[in-house]
This record gives sequence, C-alpha cells and structure tokens, in this order.
Amino acid sequence: MHVTLTRTGLGVAAVALLLAGCTDIERALNQGGDTTCKDYVKQDQDTKRTTITKFIKQQTQNDHEPAGTAVDATMVQVDLLCGAQINQDTPIKRADVAGIFINK
Repeated sequence: MHVTLTRTGLGVAAVALLLAGCTDIERALNQGGDTTCKDYVKQDQDTKRTTITKFIKQQTQNDHEPAGTAVDATMVQVDLLCGAQINQDTPIKRADVAGIFINK
C-alpha cells in the first residue's frame, strides 16, 4: 500500500511540474507583436495578457514587467483594432485605425 501511495504521489508531482512548465513554454513560444490579429482574437484572456505583455516588452526593448494598467490599456486597444481589421493576417504590432478601412 505504501508503494502505491508513493507512486501516486510521484505521478501527481510529475503532472504538476509538466503543467507548470507549459506556462513557461507558452510564454517562450508566444510571438508578442508578431501575433496576427486572427490568432490574437482567438486567444483566451490569460494568453492575450501574455501576448500583450511580450508585445510591450518588445516595443520598449525592456525585459521588466510592464505596469498592469499599461497591459490593460493595450489589450483594449488591440482588441478593438484587431476585431475590425480587414486583413486578419495583420500582426498586432501593425494593427491600426487605417487597417479598419484599408486592406493592409
């Protein structure tokens, strides 16, 4: 019985480590500002936050975490612009008001 509990405990610990690692891998693979509007609008809120955080870091060329208010404001802006872009393959770093009216 003790061996079974130990194996179960190790299995649970291994799964927890794998799940924790997925977040780090997801952040590393996230394209930030190169994410297309098409892909961005499909992301859940947590992934959007990761994308926007990386985008801001790319824009500022600073690895420090941006202020939450800056991330929130940028998310709202990108949500609006990407939701209306004619060309959904536009990267979020290039999403702008002109793209709402002209296929860029």
